[in-house]
Amino acid sequence: MSTTKTPEALLARLRRGRRFVITSHTSPDGDSVGSSLGLARLLRGLGKAAWVWFRDPLPPVFASLPGADRVHVGTAVPAGFPADFDAAIVLECPSLERTGLESSLAELPVLNIDHHLGNRLYGEVNWVDSAAPAAGEMVYRLTTELHVTWDRDSADLLYLALASDTGGFRFSNTTLAAFEAAAAMMRAGASPERVTTWLYESQPVSAVRLLGEMLPSLELHAAGSIATVVLTREMFARAGAAPGDSEGLIDHPRSIAGVVATALFKELGDGRWKISLRSRGSLDVERIAQGFGGGGHRNAAGCTLDGPLPAAQERIIAALVAAREADESHG
Repeated sequence: MSTTKTPEALLARLRRGRRFVITSHTSPDGDSVGSSLGLARLLRGLGKAAWVWFRDPLPPVFASLPGADRVHVGTAVPAGFPADFDAAIVLECPSLERTGLESSLAELPVLNIDHHLGNRLYGEVNWVDSAAPAAGEMVYRLTTELHVTWDRDSADLLYLALASDTGGFRFSNTTLAAFEAAAAMMRAGASPERVTTWLYESQPVSAVRLLGEMLPSLELHAAGSIATVVLTREMFARAGAAPGDSEGLIDHPRSIAGVVATALFKELGDGRWKISLRSRGSLDVERIAQGFGGGGHRNAAGCTLDGPLPAAQERIIAALVAAREADESHG
């Protein structure tokens, strides 16, 4: 069930609790990182203790964010876990398994805050608003209900979350609520210039080299309406790149004129491929990802497939072509 209103049970839990662990999905992105770090700072402003715990390291572009050096990374539990914690706050995860920490988090009451349509409502308290442009915008609404005093860093972090998930306020989830939240964050001290530097102008040279490795793999399908690219482990090695260096690379083929859907195939090893999907307008890649056991949003989703690359490409391209044809027939 989707609801825009902040549940009273969630507010009560946060007011009553003293120590929280905050997490989000594996391979954290701008929304998960910004909303988690921002919420942690805002809870500390209420006199609470808050720790951010991700299974995977932050992408290199986020290494200089306020609080990034305090993030607990890996599957080993933080000190005092679970006895010293009142609850786990899980942001933008449709299932607890998406955290990669589900066996540990299940030892605590879970507060589930998400904007994915397919959320499984796995928390003791669930706040799922599929109309929200980003988890960061939901955190903004939550903290206004809690009457938290903002500082510049908190505002910047939530602005980053919002700008990241809306593609710099370019994607279809750029709603009036997104602009209203952005304005409130700016009034609290958020700097679009600072956030833009974090998001788009802090790339390590390895990420730029990885882009150079990826671009020759570009292929167009269905009369140029679908683009695919590939990142193999060899490409990462030649570029000297880390897994997080691929963040945002899918936006390059998406920018091609006439392309309405894009798929990036990233090799994970052991014959497994992580597929990132992007689309424009009403073409729904979330439904495609769900068909392969993944999920996401209408215009940004992902899944994982086993097997050789040509077989994975054939399945995904066929699904994208079918979705494009269905979208055109309804348009």
